[in-house]
Amino acid sequence: MIFLISFLYSFEAIYLLFTQNAFLQLNQIFVLTFAVMEKYTNALIEETSPYLLQHAHNPVNWVSWSEEAFEKAKAENKLVLVSIGYSACHWCHVMEHESFENEEVAALMNKFFVCIKVDREERPDVDQVYMTAVQLMTQRGGWPLNCFTLPDGRPIYGGTYFQREQWMQVLKSLEHSFKNKPEEVLEYAEKLHDGIQQSEWIQTPEPIVKFEVEKLKELVLRWSHNFDNREGGSSRAPKFPLPSNYEFLLRFGDWQKDELLLKHVHLTLEKMAQGGIYDQIGGGFARYSVDMLWKVPHFEKMLYDNGQLVSLYAKAYQQTPKSIYKRIAYQTVEWIEREMLTPEGAFFSAIDADSEGIEGKFYVWQKEELQKLLGEDFNWVKDFYSVNGKGYWEENNYILLRDATDERFANQMRWTLDELEENIHRINDILRTERAHRIKPGVDDKCLTAWNALMLKGCVDAYFAFNDDYFLHLALKNARWIKQFQCGENGKLRRNYKNGKSNIDGFLEDYANSIAAFIRLYEATFDETWIEIAAEWLVFTQTHFQDEKSKMFYFTSNETELIARKMELNDNVMPASNSVMASNLFLLGKYLEVPSYIQDAEQMIANVYDGMEHYGSGYSNWSNALLNFVQPFGEICVSGPNEEQIRSEIAKVYLPNVILYGGQKGTLPILKNRISNTENQVFVCHNQTCFPPVSDATSAIDIVKNLNN
Repeated sequence: MIFLISFLYSFEAIYLLFTQNAFLQLNQIFVLTFAVMEKYTNALIEETSPYLLQHAHNPVNWVSWSEEAFEKAKAENKLVLVSIGYSACHWCHVMEHESFENEEVAALMNKFFVCIKVDREERPDVDQVYMTAVQLMTQRGGWPLNCFTLPDGRPIYGGTYFQREQWMQVLKSLEHSFKNKPEEVLEYAEKLHDGIQQSEWIQTPEPIVKFEVEKLKELVLRWSHNFDNREGGSSRAPKFPLPSNYEFLLRFGDWQKDELLLKHVHLTLEKMAQGGIYDQIGGGFARYSVDMLWKVPHFEKMLYDNGQLVSLYAKAYQQTPKSIYKRIAYQTVEWIEREMLTPEGAFFSAIDADSEGIEGKFYVWQKEELQKLLGEDFNWVKDFYSVNGKGYWEENNYILLRDATDERFANQMRWTLDELEENIHRINDILRTERAHRIKPGVDDKCLTAWNALMLKGCVDAYFAFNDDYFLHLALKNARWIKQFQCGENGKLRRNYKNGKSNIDGFLEDYANSIAAFIRLYEATFDETWIEIAAEWLVFTQTHFQDEKSKMFYFTSNETELIARKMELNDNVMPASNSVMASNLFLLGKYLEVPSYIQDAEQMIANVYDGMEHYGSGYSNWSNALLNFVQPFGEICVSGPNEEQIRSEIAKVYLPNVILYGGQKGTLPILKNRISNTENQVFVCHNQTCFPPVSDATSAIDIVKNLNN
């Protein structure tokens, strides 16, 4: 802009270069540029988070989370507002427009408060602390999350979305109380702070009770009362995919040969894949469905959901090879590669629900639009994608969704499944090309280590299921990005990345999910580099995150400066980082032959064992970790000239209760005396005892399956 202004003022220089008409055109550009200049700019303009940048031109004097912000509050004796949200949050946008863009509201905020904006995806540690505070105060939570604190960070009041007039009243009331009733405010802050800290109390049973499969049977029985056995998922709306729920139920149902449970799992996966929650033409799942039918999604797409769902559909395909599962995995990863991949191999975080200020506008279609675009194909596409009463949403818009299974629709059209697949691919190409001309939703282009690790693992799981190097190539590219850009010294990980900048230390979920992904990558490649890095991260987390008595891990390291250190215990849309760590400890204990790792995992599970049956959905990944102890667990060592072929044949089979290892140059202790360079050898081991080696995948698979009987 400075260059443009100085250039325009130098009339003689311009006249030499342009005709008079060209100068008039440039002058118009100059006027228009000044017209769109922002009236306000605050300190968030220096940030990389898309969410923080969205607020950089509010009249509020926002600053990012820092020690300096609280020092300023202390120096000026002001309360602090910690306002937390994320870029794809609809009601965050609404509150910004109603209140944070309003000059009168901003004047109040600037006069009486130090105002901190937090991206909850970059700083889940801050979000956890103040979400706990708001939940203790109001018994509810959500985003936007607005929490007011003393200058030292201790909370005194909070809530979620506030309408403008209500918000202004809250601002005035808090300022009045802080100035006129400081003793009462301080007393309340102290009690609330105690409540936040006590919420992390963990009971550590001594001695550890014997784990029983009956615990999981009771958990599933209680949980099943809330199954929707018509549309899949839970028996209430909104419906979230919750991948760790169905990974556990799939594994448990397969082991127990529980046909009713497996029927519910596969019903859920098919209904989700057929529903509007899935982007039928572009690939990828939205965050949740607002209804019982998986029909109307909240249209934002999150990387963490889709990474886990690729894993889930790949594993479901191994267990029951349905064509739709394979299509979902391929389409979703193709979408990730097409729209969410950086040149370095990292994955973006999310795609917004809104475009042109309207939720879902990018994704919905009108009947006349489809008729004109598809011609005669519309006659079958309208049935296939429910351009009828089922797919109708609002204002003449239709959400593309499915009614019939692949098999039923192919029979109806007298097509083979391959012909159906070809026609779907052709139509989706047409629709996707047309849709590309629309104004696209915003992309949250920051990269988060934990979420990338979930997508990395999804790609590896897809490689296992489909034996396609396409998936492994993406996984390796992403792993190298984590290794090159997110790894610090001595096993330290960084949380975020954008424009070459990583400035936040990793949290437990970054370490936990990265360890899990790199263990899985080792199984796919037998390259010990990946397991060595995973082992280094594990040592780092034990040093900086682990509680010595309970063996649980805090979400933040021992270098944290927050008012409390939280422990993430309940599985949700992402599995709890502690449940992931319990599985990591078990697996690395096996690979590295470190019994203390397995003992730590056992202690962690024991801490949540009593009572977990009352909340199956919230302990699903813990239940998966528990299965490692109660289900026979095997180890398969592969070596010989046909090592890769044998590994891939074993990998295609659904064997969730085994680990794979091998490699003719392997140095892991578990490989000792089990490697052959001249003949194919496959050892299956269980309970530190190995069966006689076999020479092919089928024989090894049979041995493992017999362990379960």
